[in-house]
Amino acid sequence: MSEPEKRRIKVDMHMHSERSPDSRQARRITETGLDVVCATDHDTIEGGLRLREIADGFRVIVGEEILSREGEIIGLFLEKDVPPRLSAEETIARIRDQGGVVSIPHPFSRNRLNHIRRAALDRIKTSIDAIEIFNAREAFNADNLRAAQYASENDIAGAVASDAHRPAEVGAAWLEMDDFVDRDGFVAALRGGTVNGELSGQIVHLWTRMDVIRKWFARRLHV
Repeated sequence: MSEPEKRRIKVDMHMHSERSPDSRQARRITETGLDVVCATDHDTIEGGLRLREIADGFRVIVGEEILSREGEIIGLFLEKDVPPRLSAEETIARIRDQGGVVSIPHPFSRNRLNHIRRAALDRIKTSIDAIEIFNAREAFNADNLRAAQYASENDIAGAVASDAHRPAEVGAAWLEMDDFVDRDGFVAALRGGTVNGELSGQIVHLWTRMDVIRKWFARRLHV
């Protein structure tokens, strides 16, 4: 007797909450029909923990986009912060110490200052679980295609991300994959995933710069 077919789900493997009220972000996730989101704020899991508490109708994987000395690395299934500015190898070791999953965001991006350096990627490629083969915030889709080729050549599972910084960006991209019940099942299901989504466009980067400027002024006013 054949096994029943597994349910397919929509997973966004990289999004942010720093500039969005949790309630607005949660509503948008529900509206887009995402089943699982990976909350990966910069250098903190606080936003992911908050979103997990209020999630209704979707699941949250708590993560962190960590700025290592050689570029950004995402840790998933975390319960405590991984400190920034460590080496790529030490960052991965800290993620693994928590039983976490390692994913590399936008590795060949031409519009990010903090993407991982190629030399570091080549060193750690056998130690990672996934690499983003589609990131909706890339300015050039050729950078996504280059990442997909690298993943294929090195037998690394592909990750897909909206990289949303505002609720309007949520749902721009996702991975359709088999459902899972734990970390190991998540990693195994990634290899059978299919890419869905489209680039968010150039305007989102302008919004982000404006948010950064507003945040800087707010800090200055409270000094």
